[in-house]
Amino acid sequence: MSLDARNEAVKLISEAQSSGTRLNAACRVMDIGVRTFERWLSDPAGDSRRGPVTEPANKLSPAERDHLLTIANSAKYRDKSPSQIVPLLADLGEYVASESTFYRVLKAESLMAHRSKSSPRKHARPPEIKALRPNELWSWDITYLPTRVSGLYFYLYFVVDIYSRKIVGFAVKEQQTSDHAADMISKICEIEGITRGQLKLHSDNGKPMKGATMLATLQGLGVIPSFSRPHTSDDNSFSESLFRTLKYCPQYPSKPFATIEEANEWVTDFVQWYNEEQLHSAIKFVTPGSRHRGEDDAILANRRTIYLKAKAKKPERWSGEPRNWNKPLEVFLNRLKATHASGTKLAA
Repeated sequence: MSLDARNEAVKLISEAQSSGTRLNAACRVMDIGVRTFERWLSDPAGDSRRGPVTEPANKLSPAERDHLLTIANSAKYRDKSPSQIVPLLADLGEYVASESTFYRVLKAESLMAHRSKSSPRKHARPPEIKALRPNELWSWDITYLPTRVSGLYFYLYFVVDIYSRKIVGFAVKEQQTSDHAADMISKICEIEGITRGQLKLHSDNGKPMKGATMLATLQGLGVIPSFSRPHTSDDNSFSESLFRTLKYCPQYPSKPFATIEEANEWVTDFVQWYNEEQLHSAIKFVTPGSRHRGEDDAILANRRTIYLKAKAKKPERWSGEPRNWNKPLEVFLNRLKATHASGTKLAA
């Protein structure tokens, strides 16, 4: 606080006291302590306090400080924190300084970050992928289904077409394995008639996704794999969104599943509802199944016609154009903000 501002605060508090306000209350309103006010009152010219004029007797000498920095930046210790360096030195029979001194010196030298010549590994954002038709880009992941045995789960494998939002396949298993994933993808590709080079399959970095069996299967099928960055769920937002819909839908069971057959039966019903009954907001409120089969063209064209007729019949009720029922033609996975130029970006 400047000297002028400080003196103004003293003046205001003194005036409040003269009007009968208690000192504690006046100081609290000004957000200063009573002792601070008393010091300012007795020293209007400025703060006459000063710190110690002598250096601490236990301060590191320049040579000791240089030795500490040499150790901290050495190949053996540059990847370690002071909390690790100090005990390791003690194990070797050497004491250089306390842990707090290490931290203080390294902070003063701006060496609290990574001190190795190699910087921490950075994972680049996955490339933007665009889907213009069904069976061009799929996303898949695995989620837990609770069982009646505490600590045990069934595992739900889900594959969703990003363009149409249709669940093109699923599997309920007792384990998460690359073999199960590879078998599921093979069956779905056969059902959907996938040809070599037609499909990109996106997933996270889990073991089933990057297992040898799974990768070999994708190579054999001619399916191009795509992976999220580690610990970045937004890179696989379509699958994450689907899992949220699954677990928060009204029909989700209130009790855990008793058997894997029961879980499989419930998921089968959910997939039927999701694909053929529920209207998806991101695809103009048609069902994923109808969009996957190309039936949404006629549905949306009919809606446009209905709205145009309604406006022609009662134009006074319309302040602008009828609702946009145009079909979204593009869907992007990991779309870069800088490239937003045309097309419709669909939410996950």
